[in-house]
Amino acid sequence: MMDQAQSLRQLVSSQDSKRVSGGGASARIITVCSGKGGVGKSNFTLNFALALKAMGKRVLLFDADIGMANIDVLMGVSAKYNLYHLLKREADIGQIIQLGPGDLPFIAGGSGMDELFSLSETDLNYFTTQIAQIADTMDFILFDTGAGLSKETLKFITSADDCLVVTTPEPTAITDAYALMKVVHNSYPNVSFKLIVNQAGDEREARGTSDKIRMAASRFLQLDIPFLGFISSDAHVVQAVKKQVPFSVAFPNSAAAKDVQRLALNYLAADSADTTKVQGIKGFINKWLKRKQ
Repeated sequence: MMDQAQSLRQLVSSQDSKRVSGGGASARIITVCSGKGGVGKSNFTLNFALALKAMGKRVLLFDADIGMANIDVLMGVSAKYNLYHLLKREADIGQIIQLGPGDLPFIAGGSGMDELFSLSETDLNYFTTQIAQIADTMDFILFDTGAGLSKETLKFITSADDCLVVTTPEPTAITDAYALMKVVHNSYPNVSFKLIVNQAGDEREARGTSDKIRMAASRFLQLDIPFLGFISSDAHVVQAVKKQVPFSVAFPNSAAAKDVQRLALNYLAADSADTTKVQGIKGFINKWLKRKQ
């Protein structure tokens, strides 16, 4: 059976070939955030990444939740290395990238995320060079950030190409999602938001939730926030979390799995229509450096 290192080498090699043969576009950097915890943000991010990968896209998932990194737990994968080991130069990029279900490459966060925000220029250059080795072969890099709006999450949101905001129909989740976008927009009006409603009873409830946020943003912020789609409230999701298997893998015919596939299609359609130049990982880090203070 192929070991992890060999599998990763083949992964990068095959993606390099795709890049040379006709790809070449820089990865689009996506930050996934939420106004509050408990809305299923990390679960969405994981299954959204898997849906994009199933559609032939090259995806890297990065757990950027400083306090509650749990992407590896949701996949039932024990991460031997995380970002900390890269920053301390105890492992290289090929070693810290793990493979989840469907050979989805991901980087576990853990304690290394704290270190990331206090790097010297030399160490930051090393980090950038290492990450670029794999990032430049990707179509999408997804950063799953912490809930709420910490100063670290703000840096990820304002440096990315897109920010996907996950909410639920609960009034507190709606209020907090709007508040997050308001705070960010008032300081960084060029941030591109897209809205996802999770744990919706049905499409009507999802659209009602979306409309509340979009109408407030339009009226008070003069901001048009696209509604990307919704994920149904589905008992299979809870079962999958207990199994430590992504719900789109454990229950591919469930309502939630079909919804996340539809969301991925909607995102790809919006992405293909977007004429904004993609900055790639180096552009992302350059922006991120400007937000360090």
